[in-house]
Amino acid sequence: MSLRHGRGLVHLAASVDQPGPLDVASCTELARLAERGGLDFVTLDDAFARTGPDALAVLARVAPATRRIGLVPTIAATQGEPSPVRAAMAELDRVSRGRAGWRLDVSAGMADARPLGTLPPAEALWPQAVDGADLAAQWWDGREGDAGNGHLANGRCPDRGRPRDGGRTGTALSLRDPSVLPRPSAGRPVRVVDAGDGRAGTIAARYADVALVRAVTPARAAALGEELRVRAVEFGRTPNSLRVLVSLLVDLGDGEYAAERGHGGGGPRPTARGPLYRGGPVDLAELVAGWHADGAADGFHLVPVEPRRDLERLVNGTVALLQHRGLFRTFYPGSTLREHLGLALPADRPAVTGGAP
Repeated sequence: MSLRHGRGLVHLAASVDQPGPLDVASCTELARLAERGGLDFVTLDDAFARTGPDALAVLARVAPATRRIGLVPTIAATQGEPSPVRAAMAELDRVSRGRAGWRLDVSAGMADARPLGTLPPAEALWPQAVDGADLAAQWWDGREGDAGNGHLANGRCPDRGRPRDGGRTGTALSLRDPSVLPRPSAGRPVRVVDAGDGRAGTIAARYADVALVRAVTPARAAALGEELRVRAVEFGRTPNSLRVLVSLLVDLGDGEYAAERGHGGGGPRPTARGPLYRGGPVDLAELVAGWHADGAADGFHLVPVEPRRDLERLVNGTVALLQHRGLFRTFYPGSTLREHLGLALPADRPAVTGGAP
């Protein structure tokens, strides 16, 4: 029996990555364009050698210029201790009013850093990344009281700086931190994980709210999603607590012309950067609708080859066609990223014991 989330509407997200240093004005422009199309969220990656502000800082400045779209920066395991990350994520959630997400990764900047001898292999970094994410969840999930007014039902102010269990120690990180951080309005930021092979897939099944998979056929995408949900159940989760999106590079430079053989009309083509669709927005809408009808995934995370051009064609062409068919929202029914994704608020839970899987 399939554990897949009920079909419903398609979920769509997009990358707003651009070459060169991160630019707040450009990212704001792209995020507002994606918001005009009703997309669930946008992602922004980091690079180890990139100058200027990091992805989290940029999206914190994008947040006041947007109203509904989710904002999901990539935060790598190599970006320092968890306390500043928790504080920055809490601030992003505050200024976005519940639209913050956290793309947990270890690969950001590894291509730049490895020649300098500054990073170990990715498999060695995943335990540290998991400890950071789980530690943050304990601080956010383990508080008592109403996060909105800062008081318990009996009128007493809770100790916001104290998790329920302060004794857990991970492989690299510790809960012994007196930071006083507000609990995000949606419980905690939505966690997005690239569900690759090995440890990354296990991490996605155990921790992710949104798992990104790469596939060139709907059958393969469906199999990957089913495997993730089975493993999620083994970790004590419900299948409905996980959304699976196909991550797809898109090149819409052919405008309204038919997709090349082996791309849009015949399915994406594998490349060194991942599955690639090349064609027009009409064919992309056909691909999304077809895969959705086949039950391949809950939606797509689209990575434009040329951000401004492709995102504009995605919104004005592909999204408009999907809306016309009743497959994608025409307005945001809620205000938080969890509402966009149809995810329940996380309940308070006891601290997790033990290290990373």
